[in-house]
This record gives sequence, structure tokens and C-alpha cells, in this order.
Amino acid sequence: MKKELFTVSGRTAALYPAQQNDQPLIVLNTYTDHGDAILHHLRELRCPDLNLLIVSQLQWNSDMTPWECPPLNKKDAPFSGGADQYLDLLCAEIIPQALNMISGEPCFTGIAGYSLAGLFALYALCQCTIFDRAASMSGSLWYPHFAEYVQTHPMPNMPAHLYLSLGDAEKNTKHPLLKTVQENTEAITAYYKSIGIDTVFELNDGNHFKDAELRTAKGILALLRNDDQKAPDYQTEESNHE
Repeated sequence: MKKELFTVSGRTAALYPAQQNDQPLIVLNTYTDHGDAILHHLRELRCPDLNLLIVSQLQWNSDMTPWECPPLNKKDAPFSGGADQYLDLLCAEIIPQALNMISGEPCFTGIAGYSLAGLFALYALCQCTIFDRAASMSGSLWYPHFAEYVQTHPMPNMPAHLYLSLGDAEKNTKHPLLKTVQENTEAITAYYKSIGIDTVFELNDGNHFKDAELRTAKGILALLRNDDQKAPDYQTEESNHE
């Protein structure tokens, strides 16, 4: 798959265009562009054709955070809450430029992200109507007041599918915020299900950093399943020959 690169306001966008017309567009925000590795996992998982737009070189602690939050540790940078400004840039400039580079019109548009970008993916659903589906992998749903926010700020459009995942060891920390991540993720999942959204929650083995690229690929695949499928299929090319 040929990769097309462009830059908008210091952010780097890498578009992996679909082979066919009118295929889904998935927007993935990342800390560092691992596009080739994620694409490799998608191929192993027998992912259907898609347009994959990966945006990196982000102002991570600003672009991906909905409001201000003190740093987790004294040596860390604070979270400055610039998500609204970045979302405007994404929807008004980055995505339109990508749309000019793909074949046809996407049958739907999804958003995905890992860690703070997973937080941003769910926040974006509350702020705009461009995304039909979202995947939050090891999302930073420990973020202060976010669980309450999603339950009190209705989404302008009900998404067709949501996918959330977490490592089973991520809650095993003494940090008062980080240790709430699984409780909050499960509460958000339960809320989405209660309002009728088809929502999948997957608990993976390991901590926050284990198999991040594979977990990301699995989340993207979950967004691409047909509306009549109730769970993602992670069958690989190798298992197909067993």
C-alpha cells in the first residue's frame, strides 16, 4: 500500500489509501508514527480494505487532552487541554486534505487511538458529527472527570460501533489516578451499552505498553466489521492454514 505524506500546522499525516473505491476511512492519532507496523498486523489479521490516516508529531499533552490536568509526576509536563483546538484542525484541514487523496467517498469514518489518543477518540464523539465509530485502546480513561463527562454530554450522533480495550495489569499501580483506569473504562463501557450503542470491551494480557501496535490493529479491525457482526474476528493468515 503506497503511503502519502503531508503536513498541516506541524502535524504529520500519513495516508495509506484503499485499493478500491468508497472504502472506510479510519483516522488514527499516534504519539509516534508506527503506521508500517500497524499495517503489518492488520494484514496478519486479514483486515478488509480501508483508507488509514495516521496523524503524528502531535502536541501530545495538549492536542489529546480535553481540559487541563496537573502532571502525573513532578518531572512530567502538565496536560494543557487543547483537544478542542486540535479537533478543529483535524476536521477542518487534515481530514479534508486526506479525502482529496482517496478514491471515492468513505462509506463511514472512524477514529482510533492508544493511550491519550484513545481518550481523545471518545471525546471527539461528544464534540462533532464526522465520526461514525471509535476505538480506544488502553485509553487514558483515568483522566479526571472524564467518566462523568461522557455520561452527561450526549453525542450529537450515535456511533454504530465502539471498541474499548485495556491491559489487565494497567490498574496495578499506586498512582491515585492511574489505578482507576479499569474501573472507569468498565463504567464507560456499561454506559455506552445502556444507551444502545454496540460496544465491545476487551481485556488484554499485560501492562499499558505491551503489544501496543497489535492492540491498535485489533481495535481498527473491530471498527471495520459489518453491522450484523457482534464481535471482531482476529483470525490470522497463519491460523487459517492450520
